[in-house]
Amino acid sequence: MIAPSSSLERIRTVIVGDHDELGRLVAGRIAALVRTRAAAGQPAVLGLATGSTPIGVYRELVRLHREEGLGFAHVVTFNLDEYFPMDPGSIHSYHRFMWENFFSHLDIRRENVHIPRGDLPRDRIDEECRRYEAAIREAGGIDLQLLGIGRTGHIGFNEPGSGLESRTRLITLDLVTRKDGGADFFGEENVPREAVTMGVATILEAREVLILATGEHKAYIVRRAVEGEVDHEVAATFLQRHPATTFYLDNAAGAYLTRVATPWLLGQVEWTTPLAVQAVTWLSRQTQKAILKLTQRDYAEHRLSSLVAAHGTPGALNGLVFNALGAKIRGRSKLPAGQRIICFSPHPDDDVISMGGILRKLLENENAITVAYMTSGNLAVFDHDVRRHLDFLGRVAGELGIAERAVTQLVARVEEFLAAKNPGDVDIEEVRDVKRVIRESEAVAGLRTLGFEEGAARFLDLPFYQTGKVRKDPIGPADVAIVRALLEEVGPDLIFVAGDLSDPHGTHRMCKEAIDGALEELVAAGRPRPEVWLYRGAWQEWPVTEATWLVPLSQEELRLKIQAIFKHQSQKDTAPFPGPDEREFWQRVEARNKGTAAELDKLGLAEYFAMEAYVVESR
Repeated sequence: MIAPSSSLERIRTVIVGDHDELGRLVAGRIAALVRTRAAAGQPAVLGLATGSTPIGVYRELVRLHREEGLGFAHVVTFNLDEYFPMDPGSIHSYHRFMWENFFSHLDIRRENVHIPRGDLPRDRIDEECRRYEAAIREAGGIDLQLLGIGRTGHIGFNEPGSGLESRTRLITLDLVTRKDGGADFFGEENVPREAVTMGVATILEAREVLILATGEHKAYIVRRAVEGEVDHEVAATFLQRHPATTFYLDNAAGAYLTRVATPWLLGQVEWTTPLAVQAVTWLSRQTQKAILKLTQRDYAEHRLSSLVAAHGTPGALNGLVFNALGAKIRGRSKLPAGQRIICFSPHPDDDVISMGGILRKLLENENAITVAYMTSGNLAVFDHDVRRHLDFLGRVAGELGIAERAVTQLVARVEEFLAAKNPGDVDIEEVRDVKRVIRESEAVAGLRTLGFEEGAARFLDLPFYQTGKVRKDPIGPADVAIVRALLEEVGPDLIFVAGDLSDPHGTHRMCKEAIDGALEELVAAGRPRPEVWLYRGAWQEWPVTEATWLVPLSQEELRLKIQAIFKHQSQKDTAPFPGPDEREFWQRVEARNKGTAAELDKLGLAEYFAMEAYVVESR
């Protein structure tokens, strides 16, 4: 469902249900422009962005080209930016990204594609930037500019401090931007320190701007860009001055907007029970009072008198919300018992990171549990871990005389490759296999720490992940078929699925897409649909107001969960893909689980040591 913009929003903002729907909506707008310009005998001039967010848009445009005849022969494109220095053939190059993910699937003419060059000598960059600006003017200007937004609020690579009059230029990248880019480059130290980018003035001259954001980690900067004052430190706020900009968000990225987080501050609302719980919990935080201590004056001073009126008295309302939150708490005795359960873990550590506590409780409740690891996670293993494990293997072979020659040959082959490997190069098959086995052995060790037998682990190794690169293939029928086969084999009553959207490269979202596809096929075939509980990963936890169930953990249970996380040694100390939070996974988990319990305590509910949160997905 698309929610309307509020009076506080200085940029027209559309909130879309999910990532795929967002891609279809934005691609539809672009397609309409392309067709309108073609009908007038004129080319459509598009400004394009790279990154994981617009991928869904490009895939939908490719589908429209293939299935509905959308033509790109007369479309002219200008990309926002490119790293410097950067070989256009590098897997990190935006040139390569655009051709692999978009242009090579269309009938677009190569001469109509323009991407800033990052492969020129430094003394030629200024000339190239002027040429780029001239090419845009010669094309008649950009009709529609597609943008993403960085955590610093940058658009293109216009970092904090970029001026309103800035044009295409070479810019030094902000530290936060380089940290975020570290996942693509297999380490922050490999991220270029500079980039060529269109300027703010260049972007604002586009006749229409569409800016996209997805995921919980973008929610704060989205609110800052949409509702905050124009600020040179947040380049996206300059879009408030553009007459035809639309911000497209998924639900997670729009979560902090006033109309979503506190809609009662904007005017009259329809007071449903979930909204009442949200409002009273917010009021408790604002006043720093327990829910049962909130007074009529508290409600009146925070523009919530209508909510009290709908329930008669503050006491009745306080009691309603207090009981609603208390009813979410599910200790071991209230959790499923004697059921068939599948925990789908996108990577080989998401299970223990996100739900290590409930897994232990469900095992104690004598449920039959299968933990299905959907991808190998081999991209997230450092090369030095490969060397360490092969050294161990070689020493064992030498000591015990077990296939010593074969081990020696393997070690030599791997060492030869690693010695010549550049950051980001695709690993040879032997290296990928060693990394996969490392992750699998760690996953089994983590489950054993929780009390599981080895047979509880299933490694699906879905094809979409097996690119050897950070960017994955789209979910396809083969991925869905593997998930469906497991569902048919186990026949679960309940499944756990990663429901977070802040995973840096969208693997969690893509895994959920494969599960949803498999469930749809099962239901269509007349098979019963299991109950689905959504968990969140290493970046955020479900808010207590959104959670369906809150599962308390004792000090001992949290310690056991952390011990299980420790078994994933290749991800400890410094994970290859840490995301926006630099703490180790166990530190994030400890803070998150203790924080959820502490929030309930502040609201005046029972005090627990730690808590995990889950949302039951509606059918």
